[in-house]
Amino acid sequence: MNKKRALLVGRMQPVHKGHLSVIQETLNDVDELIIGIGSAEKSHTPSNPFTGGERVLMLTKALREYDVDPSRYYIIPLEDIACNSLWVSHVKMLTPPFCKVISGNGLVQQLFEEENIPYNEPHLFNREEYSGTEVRNRMLNDEDWESLVPESVVKVIHEIKAVERIKKIHKKEVSELINEKK
Repeated sequence: MNKKRALLVGRMQPVHKGHLSVIQETLNDVDELIIGIGSAEKSHTPSNPFTGGERVLMLTKALREYDVDPSRYYIIPLEDIACNSLWVSHVKMLTPPFCKVISGNGLVQQLFEEENIPYNEPHLFNREEYSGTEVRNRMLNDEDWESLVPESVVKVIHEIKAVERIKKIHKKEVSELINEKK
């Protein structure tokens, strides 16, 4: 039997319920799913506060919490490379073979399209609320972020003291504040 396998690429900063919705929906259409943790080398910045390993941990625990069969997915950290035109070859080298890509990112779509690999845009579940940006902003502003992520991810975020990290990353130095007033 020839298995139908897709590649889903996302930064997952952090893993939230929208990601799990897309994963579950995609698994209705394919036999196996490669989940590529995009920009895996980036961490400790305002838009990428979590390490690749932390995101793998979050995703592994969330998929277990949501009873997703582990024989149906592979989690693979994918680092960015300096030359976008070579990125698809880089990804193909790191992953099992796949027949299509799932991504809402225009650059990712373009790069795979140029290599004649079909892509689908995922159906985004409540995108205004379920986005990494929204989760991180709520953490930063002491608002309810926990309802946007699986319970297992809440535990990981507390374990790694991520809310404190995000607040420190966003904290401006006195010199930056003085320059803003000028």
